[in-house]
Amino acid sequence: MATTTEALPSSMLAAQITEFNKPHSINTIPLPDIHNLAPHDLYLKVAVSGLCHSDLEYLKGTFPHISLPITGSHEGTGVLIAKGSAVDYFDIDDRILAGQTFGRCGDCEICRGPENYRHYCPNRETMMSVHRNGAFQEYLVVDGREAAKIPEGMSFATAAPLACAGMTSWRGVKQCDLKPGEWIGVVGSGGGLGHLAVQMAQKAFGLKVVGVDARDEGLALTGEAGADLVLDAREGKEKMVETVHSVTDGKGVHACLNVSDAKSAAPTAAAITRNHGTVVQVALIDDVALPFNDVIFRDIRLKGSFMASQAEIQEMLHAVVQHKIKLENNVFLGIKEIPKAVEMLKNGQYRGKACIVVDEEAPGVLPGNGRL
Repeated sequence: MATTTEALPSSMLAAQITEFNKPHSINTIPLPDIHNLAPHDLYLKVAVSGLCHSDLEYLKGTFPHISLPITGSHEGTGVLIAKGSAVDYFDIDDRILAGQTFGRCGDCEICRGPENYRHYCPNRETMMSVHRNGAFQEYLVVDGREAAKIPEGMSFATAAPLACAGMTSWRGVKQCDLKPGEWIGVVGSGGGLGHLAVQMAQKAFGLKVVGVDARDEGLALTGEAGADLVLDAREGKEKMVETVHSVTDGKGVHACLNVSDAKSAAPTAAAITRNHGTVVQVALIDDVALPFNDVIFRDIRLKGSFMASQAEIQEMLHAVVQHKIKLENNVFLGIKEIPKAVEMLKNGQYRGKACIVVDEEAPGVLPGNGRL
């Protein structure tokens, strides 16, 4: 095991779920054991953690088998201070973006490749904020096979929300499998994932983008993100289809990415997609239902996408820097601010994403001067 010479404290602050449907509790807990790392483990001093919409689902107990108490957040970044014996891709003091999953077996058919499916391993152990503590704490152990290096020119505050929203949007756009100049729809385009997907599709993949949202602030953010066509879902499906057809030679978009958990979102995505096109679903809902006439008579295909692989995450991070993709971010200072940030997320009191600065002294915390 390689490790830093930094002296560690005896305890740390953590924002934990101790009871479902109650705010996070700010607790003092022991650090992870730095002397008992698995071969692929990375031990991070957390710099910035992201707040994801899924954190609300963790609080409600929506995900099965959550072990309480559990530290929230699956969007973590930090400085590497120790690593397991099998880790050779990362060095001490690297700036790390954490992956969410742990302990894939490495032996099954899926783990043997292709690389961009390995994170689907059915034998993996668990995920952050389910059976393993998440990133709303000062020190964190993650699986090095699912992590990535934060590139030069990217702050921790920019990187943290990309640990879920960024990677999920990136892979979702890739799964649409489109060529430059073709049309992609993004349903939920004015949210945390959506405004990133619009920019990624347009700037990195050269696609033309139809953005769909149903909130005034979401429509505004969709336009600011650069969508070629902005649709208000409140106008109804028929009107949206008519408008999309008017700019796509009467055919519809070639594929559509659905990042909205609204019940009508997936049918909307199918409606604006042309015959034989694909709807890629990444929003987490209990059931994804498409009208039979779209599936059978128009051959609309439904495809799911789950997070991203290590190589896809690394590719995404460099693309964000290269193409100057902008993150609508809301910064909160300190773990004790997490209950406030969560309440604001519940009430829709900010646009885009939010992150919590855990270590104000970490190098490159914020864009610009890099420190608070």
